[in-house]
Amino acid sequence: MTVFRTLLLLCVLGVTSTCAFAANTAPNKASKPPAKSVPLTAEDVFQLYYNRTWIWKDGAGYFAAKGRDFKAWSGEGTGSYGVGRWFVTDPGKLCFRATWYAKTGNALAVTCFSHRKRGNTIFQKREPNGDWYAFKTSPASADDEYSKVRPGDYATAGYNRMRIKWSQKK
Repeated sequence: MTVFRTLLLLCVLGVTSTCAFAANTAPNKASKPPAKSVPLTAEDVFQLYYNRTWIWKDGAGYFAAKGRDFKAWSGEGTGSYGVGRWFVTDPGKLCFRATWYAKTGNALAVTCFSHRKRGNTIFQKREPNGDWYAFKTSPASADDEYSKVRPGDYATAGYNRMRIKWSQKK
């Protein structure tokens, strides 16, 4: 593998791991789906994300209803940005397919999260090797990851900043 491809692969892995930062560090982990939980329907997953932005530790991803467009950015320092589409599938899976651009080049990546429900709690796990954790509770808890999923577009400004940054470096 060439040095460029190795660096590009590391960049894509870094971006997609940033997208799931909370999923990888959440405290309520389990290797199997939560007992007596059931997968969300595609409609339930759609309602969780459409026209909303998931705010990450150092970036954000916007799930537009129109055309199911997905725009994201990550990392103020070196940074990257992604553009593509998001989609939901049964049973209970959200995915986004995006081309990510960074200093080292660009690469296509597909990132997916599964969702299950037990009682008033929705659990989430990054596929394929993430751990299940409480994503959204009712009544809502201040430390719910879902509290970082907000109505509206809070990602496009950062996306545009990164896009301009990398277009000027060429």
